[in-house]
Amino acid sequence: MTAAVFPAWRPEFTEQWGRRPACLPHALHENPLFSREALIDLIGRCPPAHYALVNTTRGSAQGRRWREGAIAGVAGARVIAMIGDGSLWLNLRDVGRVDGRYETLLQTAYRELMGHVPGFEARDLKMGILISSPGARVHYHCDLPGQALWQIAGRKRVFVYPAEPPYLRPQALENIAYSGFEFKLEYRPEFDAAARVFELEPGGVLTWPLNAPHRIENHDELNISVTTEHWTEANRRAQRLHMAHAVMRHHLGLAPRSQALEGAAYWAKSLLQAAWRRSPWAERTQKAHRPIEFRLSPDAPEGMLDTAPESR
Repeated sequence: MTAAVFPAWRPEFTEQWGRRPACLPHALHENPLFSREALIDLIGRCPPAHYALVNTTRGSAQGRRWREGAIAGVAGARVIAMIGDGSLWLNLRDVGRVDGRYETLLQTAYRELMGHVPGFEARDLKMGILISSPGARVHYHCDLPGQALWQIAGRKRVFVYPAEPPYLRPQALENIAYSGFEFKLEYRPEFDAAARVFELEPGGVLTWPLNAPHRIENHDELNISVTTEHWTEANRRAQRLHMAHAVMRHHLGLAPRSQALEGAAYWAKSLLQAAWRRSPWAERTQKAHRPIEFRLSPDAPEGMLDTAPESR
């Protein structure tokens, strides 16, 4: 019998899930798929299309640093050691396509979750694994699909903001859909007065309303987390609308106003964004926003060797 992912589910969690920021207990941190040995093996098998390696701001450092790089053949154990000593953030993306055991676990977790939350129908599920340095920061951003953040090892502080102006403006979602870059949001320190702040520890999963902006500060220890994303029919339609509006602004010189998710105008926009996604310009646009600027090099200062910016 498969162990429960949510062994201590309580009735109030049903109302909280996805409707307001909340931290719930889970058991993924006890699964051997997230042991150090399993992660070392997974890093060694992850192709470049399935990871993002980022040099980010750490601790009290000022400014906003976010440069993407390449593992460049460094062994998995050394990668984790370099993350532990550096200012790095490794996102192993869609790991279920790299190793089917993670896909099985993901499907099990969401079947259990949908059983606990009547009416919640999630599709197009993906799981990522985040390994990040002590003190590393993830800047203010939001995600288009539904998200959950599951803590496996280490501790972090997470700030979650309302998904409404001025914290999130509609055109920001268009920019994210268009560029594929989640960090195209304006952040001002005074926003913190409206944030819910959570201390996330192993065995806690954080969920929040769709598109809610958030930022993260690791405590002084290596962090391992799992991210899961899901789509519902409503937020899939909204994502198509955001993409269509971005194409209209950037390429047709139009300023769309309607936010309708049904009707003839919506379906016309849906066709427009589908055509854009299939075009060569879509991939070029997204690659231009995420160049590779360094590679790991154990002998280089801070373990990183700068390279000329290049596409993935």
